[in-house]
Amino acid sequence: MRIARYTTGEDPTFGLVDGAGEKIAEISGDPLYTKIELTGVTTTVDQVRLLAPVIPRSKIIGIGRNYAEHAAELGNDVPERPLMFLVPNTAVVGPGDPVVMPPQSQRIDYEGELAVVIGRMCKDVEPADARSVIFGYTCANDVTARDLQKSDGQWARAKGFDTFCPLGPWIETDLDPAHQRVVTRVDGTTVQDGTTEDMIFDVATLVSEVSKAFTLLPGDVILTGTPEGVGPVEPGQRVSVEVGDIGVLDNVFVRHGDEE
Repeated sequence: MRIARYTTGEDPTFGLVDGAGEKIAEISGDPLYTKIELTGVTTTVDQVRLLAPVIPRSKIIGIGRNYAEHAAELGNDVPERPLMFLVPNTAVVGPGDPVVMPPQSQRIDYEGELAVVIGRMCKDVEPADARSVIFGYTCANDVTARDLQKSDGQWARAKGFDTFCPLGPWIETDLDPAHQRVVTRVDGTTVQDGTTEDMIFDVATLVSEVSKAFTLLPGDVILTGTPEGVGPVEPGQRVSVEVGDIGVLDNVFVRHGDEE
């Protein structure tokens, strides 16, 4: 099941997207918190504005260096346990929204990733039980101010600027996260082409380890790490993140002050 959050110019609503990614059947309620029902209203994806499929009410947890070749390309060692960092929910934007490049940074990088959306409150989850607390999966771009990441010595600012966490285009609830191709393109040119099979820590392990550090709440998002091939983005460039059976997340990068 694919669940989109969208607007036709009025209040945001949710809908079920068909397998072709073309039609949306409106549903009532918030699928993370309430029972959903079809309203009988249908539309097409090209007639609506897709929004971030979830705005975490609590937190986004990023995982660093979860692909060995990505760690190596930045000159880092592979972590012995999942390397976690927090991203504010104000960083979230949806498909088609601009990513604003702040004047504080001279190098902004793309990082295409699989994102996990938590479905219920949980703590100290064992890997074998991780699937029961996952609501679904979406695409993410873990945008990074690479120079600030290096100079700050920690990642809150480098990863947490407004608009630095695009999510979308929708949530796929029926997915095998172990076998998903992760492809990032800049202006149509492929710059990352990896697979979740190469993760150092798989999704079940990540959910377990994160839940042992933080109580997870419905709508929390875990960014699972990026394959090798990260690199800088220039103003005006379009970055597309495609994750296997989910779809494509597409955003244009703009200078601060050029958002309109």
